[in-house]
Amino acid sequence: MTQPRIGLALGGGGARGMSHIPVLEAFDDLGIRPHAITGSSIGAIMGAAYASGLTGADIRKIALETFADRNTVLSHLWKLRPKRFAEVFTGNLVTFDPQKVLEVFLAEYLPDTFEDLAIPLNVMATDFYGCSEVVISSGRLLPAIAASIAIPAVFKPVERQGKILIDGGVINPLPFDRLPADCDIVIAVDVVGAPVRQPGREVPTTMESLFGTSQILMQSITAGKLQKQRPDILIQPEHDNVRVLDFLKTKDILERTTPLRGHLRAQLEDLVLNSFTDGR
Repeated sequence: MTQPRIGLALGGGGARGMSHIPVLEAFDDLGIRPHAITGSSIGAIMGAAYASGLTGADIRKIALETFADRNTVLSHLWKLRPKRFAEVFTGNLVTFDPQKVLEVFLAEYLPDTFEDLAIPLNVMATDFYGCSEVVISSGRLLPAIAASIAIPAVFKPVERQGKILIDGGVINPLPFDRLPADCDIVIAVDVVGAPVRQPGREVPTTMESLFGTSQILMQSITAGKLQKQRPDILIQPEHDNVRVLDFLKTKDILERTTPLRGHLRAQLEDLVLNSFTDGR
């Protein structure tokens, strides 16, 4: 019997993307590796790490160490300080170069190119002026991920092959439809979340309004896709008050989403068994 080809789509959602880690650990528990992975934004980071050969446990350890406390994060951010303050200003906003951020936080854990990955990976980005989706699956890895995570108002856009690219989640927050057609089983992990009222505050701040609006738009895109086509397994962590940049809550996020590991493992075991029975 041949193991079914499993496609894994990891969605965008900022810090809520830490919820992808228990999902990856479920694959490790079963000794199964995906046939292919697609990722948007934080999903592109997690997908690249897993496709490179790291285990879910490896990624959990890196995440916990990277976001252990405020001082640890600040020490990384200090390395991003510009030679001139003008370098971080875009219009009236303070923005960062996403590739430099990845170089400081992640470069040591990832290979240089897509071709060096153990699992085929598609990374999603958005062509800003073309108003269209861009799928990146070859060439240098870090610039592709930088484009995929380039959240407006946080990161500067990325120029690639004559196009100006921004966050892949803007146009395809849950890219299960960009997995190869030969996948027997499709698993999608939706971590976008939704705006949640902050305790003691009736009206959202400007940044909460900005990121919350993005969540609403991405929810709408995903809902429209799911009406036409659904993955075999859809994982959606419960909505909570974790905001896009709340990476210092990594430990709490991982603790709250630990049940996803057993939940997916049980569903995946059933699907794999059924695929053998059906003769896929």
